[in-house]
Amino acid sequence: MKNLLLALGLLATASLQAQENKSIQQISVSGEGKVLVVPDEAVITIGVENTGKDAAEVKKKNDDAIDKAIQIIKKHGIAAADFQTQRVSLYKTYDYENKKNVYQASQSIRIHLKNLTKYDPLMLGLLESGVNTIQNVEFKSSKIKELEAEARKKAMLNAKQKANDFVSVLEGQKVGKALQINDNSSTNYPAPMYLNARANMAWSAEDSMPKETIAIGEIEIVCTVSVSFALE
Repeated sequence: MKNLLLALGLLATASLQAQENKSIQQISVSGEGKVLVVPDEAVITIGVENTGKDAAEVKKKNDDAIDKAIQIIKKHGIAAADFQTQRVSLYKTYDYENKKNVYQASQSIRIHLKNLTKYDPLMLGLLESGVNTIQNVEFKSSKIKELEAEARKKAMLNAKQKANDFVSVLEGQKVGKALQINDNSSTNYPAPMYLNARANMAWSAEDSMPKETIAIGEIEIVCTVSVSFALE
């Protein structure tokens, strides 16, 4: 009996609170916070591919190029934790035109480059070492977490300002506490670059003068919120 009375009491309290919440006058608005930042890091995925009629020979050729590439990466002061093998494969295909088996070996390495001033010399060194595929280059910021927090704050301030603008023309009312906040943040990175390694190698070797070979653009960090404020 005591448990039944307790349950009924809790149900009545919850019902009363729900009615009170429904009766609260409120205003719902959206807010946006945007932060732009120039990237200071890049994630580069490079690879080596070789084909031939002998599996062992193809694999050795691939392994030699990868070994040289790793030495180049280390030479540029990139920490061991910042580069990693992503994919290794060796498989046989049939060349119908020449009516013979062909073996293809490939391996890719992902490099987290934390100093973009090293990009050009690193890429030239990798291409000269035997790297023949550059799969993509993606730019990032080392301060992304702090910048996302800044964008969220800007979004809330923007929402509060909108609510105040609407309510400012109403007599006897003002914006109160936030009742509900819905967050929908997004970060727009510059599109990855897909490069032709062989063409770049020939172009780079022609001129030893420093060149600007990448346009890193900006990262756009956007936070969008919808907020319901009580009206007092």
